Amino acid sequence: MHPAQGKTRTTRDLMDPARAAALHATLALAGAPPGPGDPLPPFFHQAHFWDARPPADLGRDGHPAIGDFIPDLGLPRRMWAGGRLAFHAPLRAGIPADRTTTIQAVSQKQGRTGPLAFVTLRHDIAQNGQLCVTEHQDLVYRQDPAAGAPRPAPPQAPAEGAEETPLAFSPTLLFRYSALTFNGHRIHYDRDYARGVEGYAGLVVHGPLLAQLMMLHAARRGPLTGFTFRAHAPMMDTEPATLCAAGPRLWIRGPDNRLCMMAEAIH
Repeated sequence: MHPAQGKTRTTRDLMDPARAAALHATLALAGAPPGPGDPLPPFFHQAHFWDARPPADLGRDGHPAIGDFIPDLGLPRRMWAGGRLAFHAPLRAGIPADRTTTIQAVSQKQGRTGPLAFVTLRHDIAQNGQLCVTEHQDLVYRQDPAAGAPRPAPPQAPAEGAEETPLAFSPTLLFRYSALTFNGHRIHYDRDYARGVEGYAGLVVHGPLLAQLMMLHAARRGPLTGFTFRAHAPMMDTEPATLCAAGPRLWIRGPDNRLCMMAEAIH
C-alpha cells in the first residue's frame, strides 16, 4: 500500500449562492438559479471547495503542485479520468458544507503509451451534520508525449439509437468554467501550452464539464441517486459534439464518431 493512502483533509465552504447563479448562467440553463436554501443541481458543488494556492505552490500546468496532499509519482501530466457519485440528500445554496477528502487508492502500471499512475480520491460532503454527496474522483498521471509518437486509436461511440443533443464549446465557456471551479489547468485556456507541451490539438474541454452536462440532462428525467462517468478521449473546443442518451446510459460523441465520455445515471 502506498504511504499516501488514507490521508485526509477537510475543507469548509459557505456554498455562496452567487457561485451557483454564475454557473447557472455559464451553462445557459433555463429558469431562475438556486437562491439561498434552494437545492443545488447535481454536481454544482464543483464550483465550491476551492483549493486556492499562491503561485509558488503551483505546478507547471497551473494546478496545485503534486507532492503535498497528492503524492508525486514522477509523471507530469494530470487528467481527470472519471468518477462515481452517490447523492444522499440535496446540497443547498447558502448553507455551510464540509468536504472530507481521503486518498483512497494509489497505483501504478505500464500502459500502451508508457507508465501510468492512478489516484482515487473520495470526497464526503455534509451539511448540518448530514452526508449529502459521496464522490469518488479518479485521476491519472502520465508522461509527456514523445515527439512524433502515434496516438492510440480512440474507441468509437455506440451505434445504438439514442436521443441526441448537439453541443458546442468556446474558449469563453472553458475560461468561465475554469474560473468558477478554480481549475488552473492550462490545457483549458492556454492554447500554446495545450499544443506545445501536452500535445493536444487545441483547448481541452473539461471532463467535469462534459459530466455536468450529462448529469443535468439525466436529471430532467427525475432526481439522481447516483452517476458514474469515464473519459475515453479528449474533446477540443473547436469541435462540435453530441450528447447521446439511451435509457440510463449517456455518452459524448465527437465529430469523427469517437467516444469521448461514457456515463450511467441512476434514478
